[in-house]
Amino acid sequence: MRSQVRPKAIRNSRSPLTNLSRRGFLTTLSMATVGQFAPSKLFGSTNSATPIFSDVTAEAGINWRHFNGVSPDRYLIETMGGGVGLFDFDNDGKLDIFLLNSGETPHGKSDKPVQNALYRNLGNGKFVDLAPEAGLSRLKTYGVGVAIADFDNDGHQDIFVTGFPNCVLYHNNGDGTFTDVTEDAGVGNHGRWAASAAWFDYDHDGFLDLVICNYAELSFESAGPRCEYLNVRTYCEQRAYKGMPLTIYHNNRNGTFTDVSRASGLDRLVGRALGVVAVDIDDDGWPDLFVARDASPNLLLMNKHDGTFADAGVNAEIAYDMNGNAKAGMGVDAGDINRDGRPDFAVTNFSFEYPSLFLSRPCLFFEDGAREGGIAGATRFDVGWGVRFVDFDNDGNLDLMLVTGHVNEVVESLQPQVKYKEHPLLFHNLGNGQFENVSVSAGTAFSRGYLARGLAVGDWDNNGAPDAIFTCIGDSPVLLRNNVGQKNSWVGVQLVGTKSNRDAIGAKLTLTVGDRKLVRWLTGGASYLSSHDKRIIFGLGTLSANQTVNLEILWPSGARQNASALRINRYHQITES
Repeated sequence: MRSQVRPKAIRNSRSPLTNLSRRGFLTTLSMATVGQFAPSKLFGSTNSATPIFSDVTAEAGINWRHFNGVSPDRYLIETMGGGVGLFDFDNDGKLDIFLLNSGETPHGKSDKPVQNALYRNLGNGKFVDLAPEAGLSRLKTYGVGVAIADFDNDGHQDIFVTGFPNCVLYHNNGDGTFTDVTEDAGVGNHGRWAASAAWFDYDHDGFLDLVICNYAELSFESAGPRCEYLNVRTYCEQRAYKGMPLTIYHNNRNGTFTDVSRASGLDRLVGRALGVVAVDIDDDGWPDLFVARDASPNLLLMNKHDGTFADAGVNAEIAYDMNGNAKAGMGVDAGDINRDGRPDFAVTNFSFEYPSLFLSRPCLFFEDGAREGGIAGATRFDVGWGVRFVDFDNDGNLDLMLVTGHVNEVVESLQPQVKYKEHPLLFHNLGNGQFENVSVSAGTAFSRGYLARGLAVGDWDNNGAPDAIFTCIGDSPVLLRNNVGQKNSWVGVQLVGTKSNRDAIGAKLTLTVGDRKLVRWLTGGASYLSSHDKRIIFGLGTLSANQTVNLEILWPSGARQNASALRINRYHQITES
């Protein structure tokens, strides 16, 4: 089904928003007078006086710290937490922040209460922690990851927490509070060490289902593998831990879920899964899954439209590297980095492996362009975790941000060129298959070392320039404000599903300016342990502010809808008609 809608502009100096619903009227806009957009020239040099991002953690009032229960037992889970979510929990139009703590281990205790944080965005660059009032402060598991979405289509964002030995689902009550509905919903995932998770509607029934990356077998009651270096207890490598299968829950549309891991075929895929992104890979209108796994072959799970999935990872050449080895995959994201209309993938890996940049080719085949694209050399010694395609300068090309940090404190004694605390990295997409490392001009946060893990991206100050936040093991998070994205033109879109799931996760958006097209997807999951702003920002480069653009939306329901004459430099809310 196609519809064309021309909106009425709603002016708002802080967060301009246009509501495109079935009340709009049909029209067709001639594109003859609409100008082309060109890549920005702002980053031809890395010597810009203005940093791309500013670390505003302290001035924003964020003083929460992560606690991982580090202990002489050296449980590997101590090195792998740090979930974070950017979402609007109170529907006031401003992104808030949920920070998940890990917790204590049998011999790793804290001298003060270990709590999660829910920072409400006050709209003036400041945040205030409301987790106790919201019912989210107390830990109910050893926390690892965060997946946020409106699972019951009531208009409020709910929070799913992964961890060990169980997961937790918090229902948003719509009054500033949350209720633990895990047992009633049936999504506890008991006895498993869960990492990233993704909400997606795999069967097109209009309600979000849930897939969980389970990492490895673990017990706090029995001794695990023991490893030492120079008589110092260290963390063992991942291969010392036996992997686990994925879990997938089907949404029953009544607040409960059914475990369909066996029926879907996912229970047979045993490995150490860490990152997941849900996106329509083969453009058949059904959401598929890319799963990044640690020293286990990556998975490309194709949706068979009957409740089952088939792994095409080996044939697509994303499962192993060129030498036939399974890399240590951590985080994953999807996006069209070369404007061919197909999703490409970035996967973060361990040191000396460099990230993978899987470029989509016809017939469900991928080539790793990390070396040729200029990414491999700059990341050779780093251990990558959170990763996100983000057009930080709004020039129309998706850039790449990733955060890093090692696992073992003794690594500098073993490999002097490798650092324990590592720098975040920012790569600017030059639009010709090449990426420029602009980390040196990205701001002070990119010149410091961290044990970074989760990375979430979103426009928390509503100026059209995507910002970010990342977490650090045993330390404070880092909140970044984008200083340059608003120098170029942009258009933002927030989708509201009706027949589709309300969040419209799984939608494909194609923006047209003249004969140029930009394709974006509203994905489920992505990055590592984190949840992102669900609004889509299209960077438009030097397009004049008085121009308009056209947008085609392929909703998860299969309906097609055209929104014409969208004003730029503002957000538009578009409701499925």
